[in-house]
Amino acid sequence: MKQYLDLVAHVIKNGTKQANRTGINTISFPGAMLRYDLKEGFPAITTRKMAFKSAIGEMCGFLRGVNNAAEFRALGCKVWDQNANENAQWLANPFRQGEDDLGEIYGVQWRKWPAYKQIPVSNKAAIEQTLGQGYRQIAEGEEDGQAYVVLYKAIDQIRQCVDTIIKDPGSRRILFHGWNVAQLDEMALPPCHLLYQFHPNVETREISLTLYIRSNDLGLGTPFNLTEGAALLSLIGRLTGYTPRWFTYFIGDAHVYENHLDMLNEQLTREPFPMPKLVISDRVPAFAETGVYQPEWLELIEPADFSLEGYQHHAPMTAPMAV
Repeated sequence: MKQYLDLVAHVIKNGTKQANRTGINTISFPGAMLRYDLKEGFPAITTRKMAFKSAIGEMCGFLRGVNNAAEFRALGCKVWDQNANENAQWLANPFRQGEDDLGEIYGVQWRKWPAYKQIPVSNKAAIEQTLGQGYRQIAEGEEDGQAYVVLYKAIDQIRQCVDTIIKDPGSRRILFHGWNVAQLDEMALPPCHLLYQFHPNVETREISLTLYIRSNDLGLGTPFNLTEGAALLSLIGRLTGYTPRWFTYFIGDAHVYENHLDMLNEQLTREPFPMPKLVISDRVPAFAETGVYQPEWLELIEPADFSLEGYQHHAPMTAPMAV
């Protein structure tokens, strides 16, 4: 994990102090990248103990479309508690539906992106095509003297990705994202890790992932997101018959919170251990062995299906999360 430590050191040395919505200043640097070869191991932080099960629990929740902190807690992940129940802006938001509600966050967009089409009634061919794609008519109206219909469906972006990996692996459009501009005000927290693109290679039977994160807290967020991204790539590879390979991680605003400096400076004095190996339970079917495509396992996986083999780490350290 030397790449991670080098990035932390670079941001602390070369970043600039910035105020932000949390009230806790950051040292920020624009534009950063990490890249890991998963053949060499799993990118779990080793200079302190990683909350592996919590990160995997969050990933499982996202894949199930969870939007409630209580459901994340049931999966072993408590990181959403504060955003659900202690974020003053969200508590005052009329879209919030009571205790533990998080609104239309990550998993909702991943698995049930709300898609609408407004089509002139005169365009019969477009309406027929859209209905054939699984949309349903929900409204009609008139604008500038022209009658129209409104059609809707919830799009499962993750399922579209895995289906395309199976059916059209040469596509350069195998991606999903969570930045739904129309619903940002309906979320306890707008997505930070917002764009994922898969890159299957039919010749080598390897699959890679590029992830773009608009804003990343290097102290707490980066280790969590690296774990989730690498685990997701490994799971998708398992379900589609590809070996996980390159995980490339782009950050728009890479930052260190000032109240994380003690923790991170201590980590910079610690020597990283070798990367561990990710193990996925045998109960999760491997397409490469069965030849049977079972995408339903996107929802059936449990945190207990993932473990780290050979994970060595330094003593645990903690720091407060900015909300």
